[in-house]
Amino acid sequence: MKFYDCATAPSPRRVRIFAAEKSIALPTVQVDLRNGEQFTDAFRAINPDCTVPALALDDGTVIADAVAICGYLEEVHPEPALIGTTPQERAMVTALNRQIERDGFFAAMDALRNAAKGLKGRALPGPHDYEQIPELAERGRTRLGHFFHAMDARLAERQFVAGSRYTIADISTMVLIDLAGWTKITMPDECVHLRRWYEAVSARPSANA
Repeated sequence: MKFYDCATAPSPRRVRIFAAEKSIALPTVQVDLRNGEQFTDAFRAINPDCTVPALALDDGTVIADAVAICGYLEEVHPEPALIGTTPQERAMVTALNRQIERDGFFAAMDALRNAAKGLKGRALPGPHDYEQIPELAERGRTRLGHFFHAMDARLAERQFVAGSRYTIADISTMVLIDLAGWTKITMPDECVHLRRWYEAVSARPSANA
């Protein structure tokens, strides 16, 4: 089994944190995104979508999606449960995580990829080139503002994003907040509950994975 990673990219970081919480050591291969290693024939043979993370299993199967990899790790290493222990809990955490991706993670990606000079012509990940759209960057920033306030309200009543236990929803939210920081988008001062939560989850050893 091999985990194809890039230490500076947000999506594989979610898997690293998830694995660290479960004390899983993944044999890792670093992919140099900055210098375009993801576009080489060798890596395209592993993942034609030219993205990380990708997890290659012993039988040759490749899982090329961060959340799907986490789901696989949850199945083979159920404890501690980071998605859920019952069908209902798994469904609720999965739905919440998808909402966090849609309203927060994708907004942060739009804000970054449509504005960063180093990503000119690469506004979307994957094998194809797309020009940046400045309006999407601005919309991403606006969406993140709404997301921060909605998450602050949610965390006013909960210790963690999904309730009383740390889950993949916390991982996704923490990583997207750090991603937003790359574009100088920070949590509003009035989001005190979100800030309390962020300081707590960022202090977990897994956050440095």
